[in-house]
Amino acid sequence: MVDYIDRRRYPRVSIDLPLEYRDKGDSGLRGAMVVNVGVGGFLIESTKDIPVDTRLKVTLLFSKGFKLADFEAVTQIVRKERSSKGDSKGNQVLEGYRYGLEFIQVLGKDRWKLNCLLGGHFESEDIIQTLFSQL
Repeated sequence: MVDYIDRRRYPRVSIDLPLEYRDKGDSGLRGAMVVNVGVGGFLIESTKDIPVDTRLKVTLLFSKGFKLADFEAVTQIVRKERSSKGDSKGNQVLEGYRYGLEFIQVLGKDRWKLNCLLGGHFESEDIIQTLFSQL
């Protein structure tokens, strides 16, 4: 049996939030789901095939009551792998990709939101009220 060695530089927090992204060569917005987040970046799932080293402008979406709030950053794809999901019967129904995104640029106000999320101070409902009550 081979022991798994976690080579991550930073701890990760599992989340399930929608993400919008746009690359420099594409004027349209695309959607993805964030699987986990750390100080250095996101792990996302998307159905679009994007090359490693592509820079993406991303917006992580949160609900704040009846409004939508966000976290914005510029990222770069540093890792890519194929992924698939199955239905309840074990059949593969959706194929896509998992991307490791490294933060290139995060503004101060958004860095604060990220630090609060990573600090584990919030449950999912508390994140909404606390993160965005400061805005």
